[in-house]
Amino acid sequence: MIQFGTNPIAWANDDDQSLGADIATSRILEEAGQLIGFDGIENGHRWPADAEELRVLLNGYGLKFISGWHSLNLLTQSVEEEKRALQPHLDRLKHNGCTVCIACETSNSVQGLNAPLTTRPVLDAAGMAAFGAKVEDIAQFCAGQGIDLVYHHHMGTVVQSPEDIDAFMAATGPATKLLFDAGHCSFAGGDPEAVLAKHIARVRHFHAKNIRPALKARVEAEGLSFMDGVRAGVFTVPGDQEGGVDFTPLLQILAQENYDGWIVIEAEQDPDQRNPLLYQTLGLHTLKRIARDVNLIGASS
Repeated sequence: MIQFGTNPIAWANDDDQSLGADIATSRILEEAGQLIGFDGIENGHRWPADAEELRVLLNGYGLKFISGWHSLNLLTQSVEEEKRALQPHLDRLKHNGCTVCIACETSNSVQGLNAPLTTRPVLDAAGMAAFGAKVEDIAQFCAGQGIDLVYHHHMGTVVQSPEDIDAFMAATGPATKLLFDAGHCSFAGGDPEAVLAKHIARVRHFHAKNIRPALKARVEAEGLSFMDGVRAGVFTVPGDQEGGVDFTPLLQILAQENYDGWIVIEAEQDPDQRNPLLYQTLGLHTLKRIARDVNLIGASS
């Protein structure tokens, strides 16, 4: 069954915690769960580390815990070290009934640095093959505990471009699944429809992130960092007229594949400039309308 979720970074950013610092945690949860009507929410730096405290907190607002980001460091430490580092996160996910673990290699990423995206790391063919084998080992470790590892292709990292995604998916095995992010795909120069169609058989999580092409062009022309782009508003929600991603063909692909996972609006913006309540409401209503039109969800949803 399709469920719709959000991410708290629309209200309080994880990477630049000055964004939304004045927004109360209760406001985030009330707006997401009670006013907008999301089914669930992903992890954020405000949530309690204790798994049961987290479940109780979110349940009080009618929200499920969807999953949370885990930063892999497989290029700098061993697979066994990574498994030990990951286990507490998996325990927290399992306690909350999560089915996916969002993972991304960040050991040499520039996503949080004051550096142009053109300086991001790139793996050669041999490097990608070795990296993919390690990720597959970790994915099998997760699968053994009932959790799918969904790899998040992301700006500023070793899996950014459509070509990177192709190489990574070829280098990993069946246990490794893909988190498809429409905004990051477009930002990296990809055609979201083509990339999603190519890899849909292994997609287990979907981030409905939109992108403002004019601001993407500015980031590229001025050599801005990833976070400079975020602060400027490069990302937005489905339905925003400034956005460049058409979500109708993407949800059509999900419907054709009988996708039954989460669709999450992960669209970080400066909340002082773009009211999260208004933008997240627009995003959810847009996605539900499209989902009904393409028969991804029933007319009563």
